[in-house]
Amino acid sequence: MTTQSRMFARSARSVGRAREFVAGVADAGDRADDIGVCVSELATNALRHTPVGRWFLVRVVAQPHVVQVEVHDAGGGEPHVCAPADTDDRGRGLLLVAALADDWGTSPRKGPGKAVWATFKVPGAEPVTAPAR
Repeated sequence: MTTQSRMFARSARSVGRAREFVAGVADAGDRADDIGVCVSELATNALRHTPVGRWFLVRVVAQPHVVQVEVHDAGGGEPHVCAPADTDDRGRGLLLVAALADDWGTSPRKGPGKAVWATFKVPGAEPVTAPAR
């Protein structure tokens, strides 16, 4: 099992950096695109809910055949799947996560905020053993 974490600044550039970080930790095979979309959505939500000046954390737990991604932020509120109207320009992130991940949810954490996680079954994949940067 490989577990790696990295902090990201509250910046739009951090969404792509978080996606690259997760891709470098786990060999996700055919699920790489699903995981990438979910990381983007969870990181974008963290940006939206993290107070100015705070960072958010991305943790990846890669096991043979399973990858779990967690995004921790210091914002309040409980994430939930929305039912946006066709004309709404937001509110679809967790719909995508629910559709693409095998499971997802939230967990409390020490200090303010919450962790939002998504789990993916990855047949045949093994953890990448690259060192954390």
